[in-house]
Amino acid sequence: MYRVIIPTILSEYGIRIRSFRPNARLYLINIIITGAALGIFRLLFNFYVLSLGYDEALLGKLVTINNFTGLLVALPGGYLADQMGRKFTLVLAEIFNAIAILAMVLMPEVSVLVAANILFGIGQSLAAVTLGPFLMENSGEFERTYLFSFSSGLQMASASAGNWIGGYLPTWVANWNDTLPTSSTAYSGALMATAFAMGFAIIPLLFLRRLNLNRDEKSVFAPLAYAAKEPALLGKLILPNLLIALGAGLIMPFMNVFFREVHHQSDPVIGGMFAWGSLAMGIGLLIAPPLADRMGKIKMVVITQALSIPFLIMLGFSPWFYISAAAYYFRLTLMNMSTPVYQTFVMEKVEASARATVASLISMSWNFGWAFSPMISGWFQVRQGFGPPFLGTIILYSISIVLYRVFFIQSDKEESLAPIPGD
Repeated sequence: MYRVIIPTILSEYGIRIRSFRPNARLYLINIIITGAALGIFRLLFNFYVLSLGYDEALLGKLVTINNFTGLLVALPGGYLADQMGRKFTLVLAEIFNAIAILAMVLMPEVSVLVAANILFGIGQSLAAVTLGPFLMENSGEFERTYLFSFSSGLQMASASAGNWIGGYLPTWVANWNDTLPTSSTAYSGALMATAFAMGFAIIPLLFLRRLNLNRDEKSVFAPLAYAAKEPALLGKLILPNLLIALGAGLIMPFMNVFFREVHHQSDPVIGGMFAWGSLAMGIGLLIAPPLADRMGKIKMVVITQALSIPFLIMLGFSPWFYISAAAYYFRLTLMNMSTPVYQTFVMEKVEASARATVASLISMSWNFGWAFSPMISGWFQVRQGFGPPFLGTIILYSISIVLYRVFFIQSDKEESLAPIPGD
């Protein structure tokens, strides 16, 4: 049976990938570079801040500042992407990210860390609100779900390489500078490399061809009119994502700290874990489109996210490192493999003129959750450890899964909302 199914899936993937348009291919090159850079950054930034003598409470505040900025910027960022074009917005996002990381490394005072996280939040938000509309405009219905998932899977695979490199990079820098691998000097040198990588990632974006949108799609008032016309739909699309963001913000920014403090693991071990985790998630993201084709987008979202809950419990509460690590891989893969599928679902349900705005609102809901949860989690970690944050995540994830089912699955049908004609 598997000898038939696996070649069929691979052949189907090959056909869809060959259908990717030139702009999509250039963006995938950018994703490879940016994904690796972010893999290094996300592994090492927390350790860098702690090596400077700051505590987890400041880490939580920095994550909150980053995401609160993204929350404020998302809606105007969507308008900017509509008016100035996707290419301009993506290039601007990369520039902001590179400058922010450089500032964190060169001037590690609290005020500069705060300002740099604001700038980094702007860059991340601009990229996030532009992604969905850009992929929609540069794909057809035939390959669209595969492009969304393939881009996410490729980013995870690149992040896997970045995580692996990040686990060893401070040691390499330390050997070069004759210092300790856990020193701020070693971490700052490693993060400097990510800033240069971000700058290099701009190059493929410069070759993007600008698409000519209809005047209706560039109207400033069209998205507002759509929001006024479809408030119930927007609420259904956004609320489950908001709950997921609130839950994720409690634990995900601190997973490296969790494995260091609770399970007493070293940087190379944690870097290796993150690398394999990103690779596992990348594989899951590549498997997602065929699953969505066979069982339906929302049904796939509900099933995979529900299956992740038991592994989340084992991850947070198992006293044994190896069980917690194994649970980390399964939870990461199952919970995240549905993300691009849901992004496709959302973009297909709204009019073209409102896509950037809806992408902005989805991004705002994510940043809203991450703006408040990390600060709360940091407070609990200092006083009571990781137990309360994990419990909060389990509850919020469970509620969101129920809402996906209530909002979008009726009488065992996958989607209760009809697609927009003409897409």
